[in-house]
Amino acid sequence: MLSETFTQEDFNREIKVHEAKIKSFVYRLTASREDTEDIVQDTFLKAYQKLDTFRGESSFKTWLFTIAANTAKNHLKAKRRWPEDAQDQCREICRRENGRSLTNVNKTAEYGRYEIIEHIDFCFTCIMKTLPLEQHVALMLADIYAFKIKEIGEIMDMTEGVIKHLLFEARKIMQAVFEKRCALINKEGICHQCSELNGFNNNKADTQRIVAALDIVKAANDPNKKDLFEIRTKLVRAIDPLMAEGTDLHDYLFKLTSKTLDKQ
Repeated sequence: MLSETFTQEDFNREIKVHEAKIKSFVYRLTASREDTEDIVQDTFLKAYQKLDTFRGESSFKTWLFTIAANTAKNHLKAKRRWPEDAQDQCREICRRENGRSLTNVNKTAEYGRYEIIEHIDFCFTCIMKTLPLEQHVALMLADIYAFKIKEIGEIMDMTEGVIKHLLFEARKIMQAVFEKRCALINKEGICHQCSELNGFNNNKADTQRIVAALDIVKAANDPNKKDLFEIRTKLVRAIDPLMAEGTDLHDYLFKLTSKTLDKQ
């Protein structure tokens, strides 16, 4: 319930300020528009109902993310983690369909355009879903939504030492997976989905030019792999996955991947 010092207008204003970030945070956890809508709606309802418990000891943003993270985690506890080859399995289905459905989304959906930069964000979400849930949440809060260690500890109800350990392990796993799989940073990487999907809109020469211009490709020969991860996270931070030019295309790929994995 509302307090005398926090009015309905105050609540509505705060929700409006943080709504887009909350939605993108939940979407990156669930990879599902439908689940995101349900979880976000539940988050805002809980926030309204528990408003008298908000003491201002942390920011409203931190308090709201706490509710969102807990609500999403409860939803995801029964879900299995995605395997490293989730995108490969999705790609094989597209190939068996000769790309018909994917082409249809690309050509007819309002936001079905393909952009390599946006697909790197999509890929980041897929790889994050291979992490244990606590690592997944901590990594996003720190590297995508720029929360400090202390704030993440408040959101996840863990000590700063535990949060630092979660982040260390999550980053190590993410960097190892990208180094092994991503053709953008490893010439022997087994995933070429960026280049393959870009072929829907561009010819081979254009694709090679676009790929060569990416900062992550330019930095791929740098022995400091940590920089590559930071370049990738900086790119992801700049994208709202629910408002991107290719959000319909990527949502289709998420649904196809989830459907494939659920059958296993």
